[in-house]
Amino acid sequence: NCGVCSCWSRTPLRQWMLQRGQNTVVAESGPSQTSTVTVPNAATNRLVGRWLVGCSGLVLGAVVLGGVTRLTESGLSMVDWHLVKEMKPPRSQAEWEAEFSKYQQFPEFKIMNHDMTLTEFKFIFYMEWGHRMWGRLVGLAYILPTMYFWKKGYFNRSMKARVLGLCGFVFFQGLLGWYMVKSGLEEKPESYDIPRVSQYRLASHLGSALLLYCASLWTGLTLMLPANKLPDSKRVLQLRRFAKGTGALVLLTALSGAFVAGLDAGLVYNSFPKMGEYWIPDDLLAFSPTIKNFFENPTTVQFDHRVLAIGSLAAITGLYFFSRRMHLPRRAKIAISCLTAMAYTQVALGICTLLLYVPTPLAATHQSGSVALLTFAIWVLAELRKVAK
Repeated sequence: NCGVCSCWSRTPLRQWMLQRGQNTVVAESGPSQTSTVTVPNAATNRLVGRWLVGCSGLVLGAVVLGGVTRLTESGLSMVDWHLVKEMKPPRSQAEWEAEFSKYQQFPEFKIMNHDMTLTEFKFIFYMEWGHRMWGRLVGLAYILPTMYFWKKGYFNRSMKARVLGLCGFVFFQGLLGWYMVKSGLEEKPESYDIPRVSQYRLASHLGSALLLYCASLWTGLTLMLPANKLPDSKRVLQLRRFAKGTGALVLLTALSGAFVAGLDAGLVYNSFPKMGEYWIPDDLLAFSPTIKNFFENPTTVQFDHRVLAIGSLAAITGLYFFSRRMHLPRRAKIAISCLTAMAYTQVALGICTLLLYVPTPLAATHQSGSVALLTFAIWVLAELRKVAK
């Protein structure tokens, strides 16, 4: 029989079928026996799922590294963008001096860092360079396996659309990153504020990264984890809706954090639970028109982030107690417990970051915690998903 299979593996018929991209291969194992292997199947789905979860991990790394780059004020150190050329950093003294000379022509150096040395510039340059190189690694991690799995026939029609969307989103994310950086390089004669990127573009850049992360993680988990057989009862339906609303609130809170970072709003009202001496500060709606306060007033932005964070904590706590009254699979219970524990940890990190005037290590941990919280929310949704009939 082994001889027959070996011969089959070398036959022109099988080679022709593989070249044609057939998804079903029939192998003769004896005079009257055949075995059929169809792809995609459970094994290939698990493999694709692990790949997507791994990609989401790389996106998580990019988000964390981007946060640290922002906190160390390194994001404007590279003043141009080249897909391939910038992959090689300066090596010689002359190359470093040329790069530093370019940086000196822009507002951040003129207003904030006019006494910066070349050694100090190298640090912020390498921070931004590392972030950009990580972004390229993310792109390769999506695109190259996509080509391989596509050729092997591991994607059905629905999955093909998803992975194309994910790959396109990675490319869009890179362009959006440079669009964000450009906003911090522009001369603004009418403004005496320190140079910083637009908080709108920063929130868009972070938001698109989080959407890419959520989509990759959700797709990967649903391929890897077998769906739990939950009853179609009213309480299960309510739990699913509750979990979806809670996940959306967690995502919205993370996005509001981008406005806090973009406006340095963590450096105003460094007290808790009150803001200074007030529960609601006097300058909450100081800007006109009123809608402008929610995106450009540091006081309002911090106030909104506090409210959303407390709201997320309350929603997750409610979800936990609601789920305790139900008979759920063990994995689902663990996921909800992890989400709850992370929520309290994240709120504690946020309060400490605020009270200590945003030290970089603690602030970076808090920003990473927001993605960890989002991760557990996605896991909960994956465990509670409805089984397709």
